[in-house]
Amino acid sequence: MTFAALVLAAGASRRFGDDKLSAPLAGEPLLFHAVRAARAAPVSRVLVVARPGLDCGLWPETPPVEVLRITSPALSESLKAGIAALLYTNGVFVFLGDMPLVPHDMAARLAAKIGDNSAALPRRDGRPGHPVLLSSRLYPEIARLSGDEGAGRLLRGRSDVIFVETEDPAIHLDIDRPQDLATLRAADTPPST
Repeated sequence: MTFAALVLAAGASRRFGDDKLSAPLAGEPLLFHAVRAARAAPVSRVLVVARPGLDCGLWPETPPVEVLRITSPALSESLKAGIAALLYTNGVFVFLGDMPLVPHDMAARLAAKIGDNSAALPRRDGRPGHPVLLSSRLYPEIARLSGDEGAGRLLRGRSDVIFVETEDPAIHLDIDRPQDLATLRAADTPPST
């Protein structure tokens, strides 16, 4: 199976009020933590879908990190653009740029469990989280998404979605508002390695 990782980073940061993905966490931009988690996945390539002007860093090691710039902040547009660029893969891990503490071992756990299913997701306390592993069989449906929605609507209620249970709250931890980042900094929780 050939997998790639997709980091969605083209949003407008409306609730944050500023460029949250460039906001520092543990000495580097918030986005870099998500890219590092994506690079830890069992993938041959990482693609960051970003808005123009966002510093996505330089990542000379393997797997290679490429950047696809789009102007739409709509989540569906980022997901569709990323999937269209990765159609050759058997599956794509979707990471969100504002989720800096995603456990680095989670993607491998999802890959080990997906089998013939359409998707594999981590789950804690009955709630799915990230990253999400999407099988290539979902690519045609993803191409038809619209608005500010990801693949969640496509996955709800399907019998061919598998969940990997975890106790790690980081699968739900995203940074939407300045106070979210301030709370994370105050907790002095180091990003996963």
